[in-house]
This record gives sequence, structure tokens and C-alpha cells, in this order.
Amino acid sequence: MLQNIRRSTQGTAAKVVIGLIVISFSIFGIESILLGGGGSAVAEVNGEEVSSQELQQAVLTQKRRLISLMGDSLDPAMLDDERLSAQALEGIISRRLLQQSATGMDLAISERQVGQLIGSMEQFQVEGKFSADMYRSVLSNAGFTPAYFKQSLRDDMIQNQLRSGLAGSEFATPAELQLNARITQEQRDIRYLTVPVEDVSQGGAQVSQEQIETYYAANQAQFMTPESVDLDYIELTPQDFYRPVAEDDVVAAYQLAKQNHQYQAEYRVAHILFEPGAGDERGTVAQRLEQARARLDAGEEFASVARDLSDDIGSAGNGGDLGYTRGATFPREMEQAIAELELNSVSQPVETDAGTHLIMVTERNEGSVPTLEEMRPELEQSLQAEAARTELLRTVETLRDLAFNADGLAVPAAELDLAVEQASGITRSQAQGLFANPSLLTAAFSDEVLQAGHNSEVLELSGEQFVVLHVRRHNEPELQPLAAVRGAIADIIAENAARAAVLARAQQALEQLRAGSGIEQVATAAGYEWQVELGASRNSTVVPPEVLRGAFELPAAAPGQTLSSVVMTPGGDAWVFEVIRVVPGDYARLPDAQQQVLQQQISAEYGTLVDREFQRGLRQRADISVM
Repeated sequence: MLQNIRRSTQGTAAKVVIGLIVISFSIFGIESILLGGGGSAVAEVNGEEVSSQELQQAVLTQKRRLISLMGDSLDPAMLDDERLSAQALEGIISRRLLQQSATGMDLAISERQVGQLIGSMEQFQVEGKFSADMYRSVLSNAGFTPAYFKQSLRDDMIQNQLRSGLAGSEFATPAELQLNARITQEQRDIRYLTVPVEDVSQGGAQVSQEQIETYYAANQAQFMTPESVDLDYIELTPQDFYRPVAEDDVVAAYQLAKQNHQYQAEYRVAHILFEPGAGDERGTVAQRLEQARARLDAGEEFASVARDLSDDIGSAGNGGDLGYTRGATFPREMEQAIAELELNSVSQPVETDAGTHLIMVTERNEGSVPTLEEMRPELEQSLQAEAARTELLRTVETLRDLAFNADGLAVPAAELDLAVEQASGITRSQAQGLFANPSLLTAAFSDEVLQAGHNSEVLELSGEQFVVLHVRRHNEPELQPLAAVRGAIADIIAENAARAAVLARAQQALEQLRAGSGIEQVATAAGYEWQVELGASRNSTVVPPEVLRGAFELPAAAPGQTLSSVVMTPGGDAWVFEVIRVVPGDYARLPDAQQQVLQQQISAEYGTLVDREFQRGLRQRADISVM
């Protein structure tokens, strides 16, 4: 057969076809045939393409943001590309619409403004000053090029300019300010008394067997066992692969550690720099060197001479101090001189590309190398950990393949000499133990694992912990027997009875208030505590929240009229309260600071509303297509 194919390709027609294919590849690239000749756009916004690279960059940015915000509590499922892509694409479309609108308004940001903003960002600064090296390093670690970052920043600044202009175009009229102040600054005088649940629950009312059985029959849904699964699982961590370390490996690691910079001698260095041409008005380099030497020979402090004569602006103010070196910080010529210098002695002139130096070693810290036995525990642990991580990752990759093709975990475990562990009664709301991890719960109750009976993927919980699981048994919800819940039912019935009794007493007190009795009279007669709060505002922290909310939900009463009501607390107590006076807020009587706060609050609300409606309008008028 292969021979037939070979003969068929020798004809003229076949050669012509092959030639046309080669020409097509050379002109359009192989992608034009393999991918159908389409572009890489994932969407179009008013005819402007959104590239797949831009979408991928937005997805990566979202991932970094989630990892930064969530830390170790991050559910790996949240980093799913499919989930993030839809969100990222929506964000790109919204920004693209804003950018197009801003461009149509001829809004622009100058290169100087972008540069000033970048220079002011703390993440690009070293000791409070912008560092070009730090700038490039941070962008590189984040996956940005300087050009891409600057363009993205410029786009953001232009869009913020547009949105700020929209927000600034809105303002609150005096009538709107007065209306808002009337409501938000309103004050109410409130009186209230407490009907405590303890007063009616201390008697320990008896609950009959008949009541328990009746409640059980009428509320069986409350007494169903939760749905749960019994699991087989394999958990892998580096500790599972710790093995004894060969002596030769320990010795080799020790020899390498001895070369580590932390054990080398450390020198603190100061210098006086003479740059060619920098001090012509004060003499040539040779003349200034001679002057410095004369002052040093006369006993003057090196730091004083450096402050007066050094051309190194950065160190001169610190007496020429350059900090520490272990032999690789400064140019080779300087390091060689430093290594040969005695403490507090001045070198001969040293020439480097920067100029001519006089150097002094002001401190010397000799490094001390620990013995092999002193370092053995640390070296063995490090070697074990490194080997274990390698073996862990190798085993995980093999386990992925085996678990994917296996029915259950017994065979993969046997092939890799791993232990299959078991967990029982894992519910969808598991809150403790290994299976409280959201990604494991999601996998355990997924259709593929729970219904289809497949093994889960090998899930990475952290950089050094992996789990694969299989549902051994699915436990559907079942009605618990009466004997198991009898005590709980008795408590529920007793609690409900106590709440009903509390509410009945509160309603009785409320009727007395509405009949004209004073709250003090009602509280004293029944032995309740009562309180009054004059001029309570909506954000008062003195009045119980339930009372405050209920009091401000009542309509504003006419002057001289008292309104009253009852609220229950989650703990079973009852509050009986009355509103005896309502004082509307008045914008004109607010202090200047509060007036400004109210203006800013209303303006922010209006600005948010305008921004939302503006973007909605852009989207409604836009021609958007998602590929």
C-alpha cells in the first residue's frame, strides 16, 4: 500500500498539487489551512477586534488578583479558564466601549502624565525613589511588557477621565438635599420595655408523648438525615516520599553550602570618587587626589574628606559609605583592592569606569563555616524535601493516567504502592477535616463522580498536596427514627411554647399602652425593665437593633400622637416599644461638615447611577459580536 502511495505521488499532476500547497503555505502560513484562514479575534466591538491574546492576558490578570486576594483559602475551581473567560470578555467589551466613546470626545492623556503616575507608584520605588530596574522586574513578573503596561495605564486614565466628567456633571439641588436630610437625619423619641423569655421558660413545661408524635408526623422534613457520600481517596504529600539520604549527597551539599555567600567575609566600604571633569574648577583629578591625601595624612576623618571632595552625590552625604560587600557588589578593581586592605586603612587610587577612588574598609565581619555535623540535620532535610517533591510530581502524573482509566482506586494504588484511605458521611456542607475543602466537595458531588461513578481528577489542593477520590457509597436523605430525635422535638415544642407565651405577654402590654397606660406603669406592674431614648437617629447604637428598625418602619405620627408595636428577637425575647415624637431632619440646621458629607453621598449615588446608565446606553447602541 505504501508503495502504491509512493508511485502515485510521482506523477505530474501530483507534483503540481504539492507545489500549489507549498506556495500556499509560504504565502499564508500553515494556519490558513489548519485553522480555516480565520483571524484570532474572539469578539468585535463596533468593528474593532478583541484578540485572543488580549482575552488571555485579562484572564491571567484575574487569576493573579484572585490568588492575591484569597491566598491559601482560594478554591482552585475559581481559576477555571472557562469560568474566568466569560467575565474577562465582558470586562474587555465594557472598557472598549468606554475607550471608543472617550476617543470620540477627543479625550487624551499626555506621555508626561503617564510617566508621572508610573513614577509615583510605590511598587516601582526603592527607598522612596523610582527604580527603572524594579519597574522592569515587577512588570516582567506580572507578565507585562513596559509598552503594554503604559498603554493599558493610558487607556485606564482616559476612561477615568470620561467617568469623572460624567460624575462631575451631576449635582444635588437644594430641594433634593432637603428631602434627603429630612429622611436620613430624622430623629425619634422611643420608649421600650423587655419581656424576657426566661420568665416563661423557667417553669420547664412538660411536653407529652402525644405532642412529640404529632410534631414528628407533621414536620418530617426537619428530621431527614443530610445527603452524604462515603469516599475512597488517595492523598499525596511530599512527606509520603521522604527517604534516607546517601552520605555522599550530604557531603556534596555541605561543600556547596560552604561556598554560599552567607559564610564569606563581609566588608563595609566607604570611598571618595573623583570623576574626570567633574571638578575642573577645583583642579584636576590628580590635584584633588593630592589634596585629599594631604588631609587624610594630617589625621582628618575619611568621612569629612568624602563629604567635601567626593563626586559621588549618593554617598558623599553619608561620609562616602557604600554599604556592605561579600566580593561581588562593586567593580572587580574595587573588590580586589577591598580584599587586600587592612581595616580603617586607605587604598591607593583605584581606577574604574566611574572614575578614580580612594577606598576605606570601615568594618570586617569574618564568615564562620559550620561543621558538617552541625549542618547535617538541615542538609538532610533539604535533600529529602527536594527528592520528595520530584518523586511526588512524578507519581502524580502517573496517577492521573491510571486513575482516569481505572474503575475505582484499588488498581492505581496497587501499581504505585499507595494506600487507599476512606472517609464516611461527607455532606455537601462539610465544615471540618480534609473534605471541607471546596474543590474536593465539588468533585465528590459532581455528576461525573457521584452519578457516573468515575474517579475524580487528581486535584491539587496546594503546591504540595494532591487528592484523587472515588464515591464508594451515596447515602440519600432518610427519615431519622423518632427515638433518635425525641429529645430535639421536645426542646423545639418547649421553645415554641415559650415564644408564644412571651408574645402573648407582649401583646397584653401593648394593649395596655394603647389603652392609655404609661410604659413605666405597665413595666412596673409586670416587673419588666424599661428604657427611653430621646432623639434616636437611624444609626443609633444605643437602642437595640430590632427596636430601632421597628421604630423607624412606623409611619411618622401626627404631633401629640403615639404609635406602638412589638418585635421579637432571635433569642426569644420580646420588645414592646412606642414612638412618642418624630423630628424631621433639616438640611439648613446641619453642621457644615455634615452638609458636605450629605452632598458627597448624594453626588456619589447620582454619579454611580449616571455611569451605569451611560454604559448601558453605549452597549445598547453598540454592534457587538462574540465569536
